[in-house]
Amino acid sequence: MEDSPRSQTPGTINARIAPVTGLNLLSRQEVSRLRDASVGGLHHLLKRCALAVLTGGAGNDDPRAMFDRYPDFDIRVVQQDRGIKLELVAAPGHAFVDGRIIRGVNEQLFAVVRDIVYVATQIEEGRFRLDDSEGITNAVFEILRHAGVLKPDVDPNLVTCWGGHAIGREEYDYTKRVGYELGLRGLDICTGCGPGAMKGPMKGATIGHAKQRRRNNRYIGITEPGIIATESPNPIVNNLVIMPDIEKRLEAFVRTAHAIIVFPGGVGTAEEILYLLGILLHPKNAGAPFPLVFTGPRSSAAYFEQIDQFLRLALGDEVAKRYQILVEDPVAVARAVSRGIQQVREDRIRDQDAFFFNWGLQIPYALQQPFVPSHENMARLDLDPSRPPHELAADLRRAFSGIVAGNVKEEGIRRIEQHGPFDLAGDPAIMRALDALLAAFVAQRRMKLPGTQYQPCYQIRPRTAGHS
Repeated sequence: MEDSPRSQTPGTINARIAPVTGLNLLSRQEVSRLRDASVGGLHHLLKRCALAVLTGGAGNDDPRAMFDRYPDFDIRVVQQDRGIKLELVAAPGHAFVDGRIIRGVNEQLFAVVRDIVYVATQIEEGRFRLDDSEGITNAVFEILRHAGVLKPDVDPNLVTCWGGHAIGREEYDYTKRVGYELGLRGLDICTGCGPGAMKGPMKGATIGHAKQRRRNNRYIGITEPGIIATESPNPIVNNLVIMPDIEKRLEAFVRTAHAIIVFPGGVGTAEEILYLLGILLHPKNAGAPFPLVFTGPRSSAAYFEQIDQFLRLALGDEVAKRYQILVEDPVAVARAVSRGIQQVREDRIRDQDAFFFNWGLQIPYALQQPFVPSHENMARLDLDPSRPPHELAADLRRAFSGIVAGNVKEEGIRRIEQHGPFDLAGDPAIMRALDALLAAFVAQRRMKLPGTQYQPCYQIRPRTAGHS
């Protein structure tokens, strides 16, 4: 399916590849946009996402290191009579076997092209209405539908798994054990597509699915351009989707999932938890069934105790009714999820809601608006416990989102280098709890990959009376 590769520098390959499935046609205008390297063009975005796919989890939290390692890499879209091809220049050699690109890598590369083109053209043509909540939800739906994620003829069975991309071996092996139990019960897996807790459940599920002789399994990976360079798609993902930003990525997880499992992680995982709780704590979602399980090996018990304590202090003890904590018990996790999904199925039937997309869940507009983690926006966050819990959860989510950006996103890293750490201020009790939680993440090496020394991109202080 590809022209004979031409070797370049050691460890890299030049090749021209055709799609093995899916996308095959683009308009001349779309090809032109993908070739355009000017401001507003799509070439740099295509290049960054494509290289992330080709590196396949290089294991570095600095997105700039990817281009440092492959400085000559480039990708060009070639329009031909029989369809499009991708011309790869100085591509990582490990994406090829005996000179031919790995099929899964090929599929993910063309998924990148598909989503970048679709999102850009739909937004520019005004087909996505992004100025209200309903319009944003419709945009999320359209992107997922275009990517082939939504399956109307499948009973509820999709479990989203969240957790860190840089977890240790014991925690990683535990995610595989949970995935195996999910696979035995015929459940499909959706994750953020990267390594660690995003790969382990998929890897375990493949064995469970194989034992049950189950075919047409779904291993969905949902990412966004700002994070893909540090969480490159793992090879098990067979349906990669690139959402335009973190907020639409998070909404895609929640709208498509029938249950969510949270494994140990760092600030990104805390952001995901707070996003979901900001939804589930909304009064309009009070009766909505949504299975949520926190789990890890016995050695991770303290991690979940810290998360639980922080959530209770900031959002009130009622928040704990929205999740279960199950430690060192993959079978119990899978059974709890299966029971919860059955409740979801019954609820959707009663309300005549779709199995494949949770239209009925109320997601506040504040959680859908893209948050730009500038120093000014981080300093303006209102971290006050007198606010309704779902509103406070939304601002806490933004705080963690900013820390993620300062840690691993290219633009966020530049902001920290130029202007110093973010300033986070708020209620003294919440600030002390937040500081303790983040310090624990650092001590447990959950902020960076092992072997690196973490430099905080934030400073935390209590907000004094009268200061706003």
